[in-house]
Amino acid sequence: MQLDLMVSSAPVASLVPYAENARTHSPSQVAQIAASIAEFGFVNPVLVDAESVLIAGHGRVMAAKQLGLISVPVLRLGHLSPAQARALRLADNQIALNSGWDEALLAAEIARIRDEAVVDLDVLGFSGMELDRLLAAADAGVGDDADDAPPPPVVPVTRAGDLWRCGEHRLLCGDATQLADVQRALGAGHLADMGFVDPPYNVAYEGGTAAKMTIANDALGGSFPEFLRPALANLLSVTKGACYVCMSSSEWPTLHRVWQEVGGKWSSTIIWAKNTFALGRADYHQQFEAMLYGWKAGAQHYWCGARDQGNVWHFDKPARNDLHPTMKPVALVERAIRNSSKPRDTVLDCFGGSGTTMIAAKRTGRRAVLLEIDPAYADVIVRRWQEATGEAAVLEGDERIFADIASCRAAAAS
Repeated sequence: MQLDLMVSSAPVASLVPYAENARTHSPSQVAQIAASIAEFGFVNPVLVDAESVLIAGHGRVMAAKQLGLISVPVLRLGHLSPAQARALRLADNQIALNSGWDEALLAAEIARIRDEAVVDLDVLGFSGMELDRLLAAADAGVGDDADDAPPPPVVPVTRAGDLWRCGEHRLLCGDATQLADVQRALGAGHLADMGFVDPPYNVAYEGGTAAKMTIANDALGGSFPEFLRPALANLLSVTKGACYVCMSSSEWPTLHRVWQEVGGKWSSTIIWAKNTFALGRADYHQQFEAMLYGWKAGAQHYWCGARDQGNVWHFDKPARNDLHPTMKPVALVERAIRNSSKPRDTVLDCFGGSGTTMIAAKRTGRRAVLLEIDPAYADVIVRRWQEATGEAAVLEGDERIFADIASCRAAAAS
């Protein structure tokens, strides 16, 4: 048994691929190897024989060439006979395939890597669908209070135009109908990979909180289409992929018409079937909400969800939906995000509300960009994220944390 092997460096150009190599490497897998090398370094030496013919590491050498590396670390196995080298080429690959994963530990480790937000999940080698499945398993039963949100304050800390950095997420207290605001929220030159928006329902709602908060732009009457048109046009102009747009049944025809007018493709209607209905004066009480699913006409969209999903989604209403009238359960938004984006993608929500999209993005390993026109609800979003993460939001341009800004502004007002 040879134990005193030494790692040396060899020019990539000097390494000879084995002519009968049975192992295949797709371009996407070579790209994964290259991404791993770029992140961690060339930590796994290539195995070669005395003539520099590759025994193990064909994919790594292909990745090295892709990265433009001049030399790579090698182990020379000159002690092996040709028959042993031939056998090792197969055994090195097949024995690794015979191992498995402890799914619970794997899911927990991936969730830790996601939460640390230091290493991109893409370099792990798992597909987006696999990552979502494992992260969903890691999050199951954890944070059952994900739908909890603090009440809106009577005197908010946030002011119009404030841009809060919530870790990797962003929240602008701004107007969804103003393209400049939407672009500022995303950051110069950046686009969203998907959108999930819950515009006002034009129903003159008054919240059930102690402060009796009303919802901005929720009683526009006949001018509602003129409000919706620029908001949806802006959404489509900065979003590369699919969009989910929630709307009340009373304004469903308006949404349908405006969406097509601004260049949107209507692909499907998704029904959120709730566990309880809302009491009202109608003969039949409302127990569902509808979501438009579509994208910019002519554009591509990403899909990684299972192909056996129906368009009726059964989720319980949040227990505290009195905090915001159209508050969605985090699990519902997570499903949309997992179906229509990859880990680390950007999810845009131009009507932030109580911040559900930011929490869902955090739990699925995406980056959320939110706009909320009402300073009080911007505070709700910031506080909800801080309570969920234990981190502190930072005011962009000022660089102080939310608590310090709150103290400073309270002192100035007294």
